Amino acid sequence: MLTNPVVISVIVLTVLSLARVHVIFALLMATVVAGLAANLSLADTVSTFIGGMGGQSETALSYILLGVFAAMIAYSGITTILINKLLAMKKTSKFVLLLIIAGLTCLSGNLIPVHIAFIPILIPPLLLFFNYLKIDRRAVACALTFGLKMPYILIPAGYGLIFHGIIANEMQANGMPVSLGQIPLAMALPALGMFVGLAIAIFITYRKPRDYDKGQEQEQEQKVRLGEALAEMSASSDEGPRKFQPKDFITLAAIVVALATQVVVGSLVVGAMAGIIVMFAGRIVTLADGEAVVQDGVKLMGAIAFVMLIASGYATILKETGAVVDLVNAVDSVIGDSKLFGAIVLLLIGLLVTMGIGTSFGTIPILATIFVPLCMLMGFSPLATIALLGTAGALGDAGSPASDSTLGPTSGLNADGKHNHIWDTCVPTFIHYNIPLFVFGILAAMIL
Repeated sequence: MLTNPVVISVIVLTVLSLARVHVIFALLMATVVAGLAANLSLADTVSTFIGGMGGQSETALSYILLGVFAAMIAYSGITTILINKLLAMKKTSKFVLLLIIAGLTCLSGNLIPVHIAFIPILIPPLLLFFNYLKIDRRAVACALTFGLKMPYILIPAGYGLIFHGIIANEMQANGMPVSLGQIPLAMALPALGMFVGLAIAIFITYRKPRDYDKGQEQEQEQKVRLGEALAEMSASSDEGPRKFQPKDFITLAAIVVALATQVVVGSLVVGAMAGIIVMFAGRIVTLADGEAVVQDGVKLMGAIAFVMLIASGYATILKETGAVVDLVNAVDSVIGDSKLFGAIVLLLIGLLVTMGIGTSFGTIPILATIFVPLCMLMGFSPLATIALLGTAGALGDAGSPASDSTLGPTSGLNADGKHNHIWDTCVPTFIHYNIPLFVFGILAAMIL
């Protein structure tokens, strides 16, 4: 089992990432290692990798378009209202602020379909304010990742509807039909585990103040003054805070159209395009300004979209070589009749695979082929099987260097170069979400 390409390549990916090698190069190296470990030639590995990059092409395109849509929303100025409200919370507890950020992030995957595209717009203007409050950005990363993950695990709307649909379709395809209504019930305990992880991160692990300007007294004083000015912007500005304007109704209409189109058509690409068209038609963004705004949107999400393409190529290597199936078969013989041990092993496999691939949505079809027959053999109920499969897919999404749930928070928190992707986003979110998901996933499998 230790010679399995999945195990070897994920170890390589993890080690390189912890050594602060950029995620793109770490993924490329892990891909090469996976191919060679599976007895593919270097040429075949590269060919399979490139051919598999198209597997996430729709996701990558949707991220680009959502980035453009988010840039247009920011251009409209409506986000300034929200930022000013947050900046005005000078006397509010930093814990309340972190919970608000987690709550707003939850809306990005279920109500307002911009997913991680809002983070590079909302978070950078707040960094000086975070520094002023001495908030540990690892807590912010945990709050953002919570909002990106928990809703799709539990709530059957937006991205959650897609995730639940994949689970239901794959389970039916493998001989265990379930209804969409059963999935929220089965995933309630794993989702509760994420609430526990969020509470531990905010109120215990990262509750102490953290100074990001230590040793730079002059700069610190300047930024504190600026932070105070920002915090009091709404009260002290001569022009006053930005008020809600008639044109903002068009922006809100664009958001509603994007969401409605996504739900009706079932495509994030079409939904984002619909929102963009409304923004242009309503002249919130003119054709003259369109090129600059579109370029800003591509800058927001382009790198993340490219990582998704690379991760898809890596996932193809693992699937085409049968490495995932071999891994599951290798542990099948040692599971025995113990449901508890079987649940632990299945979730460990899910963690390992998702850490490498970086996407819960892409992991479910890979795992379902083996998980469902094994769960039926071991006597797990349909609800318990849903809990195991859904949790196994979600495990590793937090903490994976290639996951949008970690790349998104880093894109906003590292705007000033003081937040490390691996040590400040991946490691904290791995600890605070994968461990509770693992424990509560096992608990759900044993009692359902």
